[in-house]
Amino acid sequence: MTAEPSIVGREHWTTKGDVRLFLWEKAAGSSPGPRGTILFVHGSSMASTPTFDLQVPGRPDSSAMDYFARLGYDTWCVDMEGYGRSDKRRAINSNIANGADDLEVATDYIKRTRGVESFFTYGVSSGALRAALFAERHPERVRRLALDAFVWTGRGSPTLADRRKRLPEYESKNRRPIDQAFVRSIFTRDHPGTADDEVVAAFADAILALDDSVPTGTYVDMCANLPVVDPARITIPTLILRGEYDGIASVEDLVEFFARLPNPDKQFAVMPGIAHASFQQKNFRIPYHILHGFFSQPAPVYRGA
Repeated sequence: MTAEPSIVGREHWTTKGDVRLFLWEKAAGSSPGPRGTILFVHGSSMASTPTFDLQVPGRPDSSAMDYFARLGYDTWCVDMEGYGRSDKRRAINSNIANGADDLEVATDYIKRTRGVESFFTYGVSSGALRAALFAERHPERVRRLALDAFVWTGRGSPTLADRRKRLPEYESKNRRPIDQAFVRSIFTRDHPGTADDEVVAAFADAILALDDSVPTGTYVDMCANLPVVDPARITIPTLILRGEYDGIASVEDLVEFFARLPNPDKQFAVMPGIAHASFQQKNFRIPYHILHGFFSQPAPVYRGA
């Protein structure tokens, strides 16, 4: 029986002007991995490592980074400005556009240190908006784009309709507090029961070990400034992932976005039994499977006239 490869984690730092950004890399052996490099992009209310490198005893493959590293990918994530280990000192609310700036700086660093030109890019929730805007600005840097819990215009979103009730509060300050109850609400607001209690607890502990507040910018953008990306300008192969119970975007909103994507290499996947935060759900192996299939899809040998 062949032993599983050892996964090595490496801490990295880069700068955006005078702002320090934290990056985390995990790979099995040498990097970049033989299958390519994945850049994971986190959402509004947590830093990157709790989302993508969560360790839960008794739950194999809780860490998406470990899982994909074992498949032969080099995996990276970055804390956006204002989150986790990255700088939080500037008086800004770290909106979607600022996050896309951070992805530009992160990919500059990875290209410089690892020679990677183009990335498999996965974003979840507002991280999907950051990733989509980055792909719109820099299509040459995105090999294939996966958008999970994505929202385009916000039409038909019960989560955003509820969130807009507090928009004046979010617009009045750069940060909002988070606690255990808030993290748990992510898993109860749409459809209770989609995530195990011990996973939610481990997720909350990992988040709150790094942050007791997070920026308001993505909430403001998602409540007041959508759409922030143009599907017609996203020219690379794209996958849309939507949890069956996710309240952040309606199916109709996403289908219209999907129809306007110009590249014929595109997929739309509905994930059964999943609400928001798919990697922390009971059915987390479904998005893993879909992602690996999309990222490892062979290039077409025929494209037509």
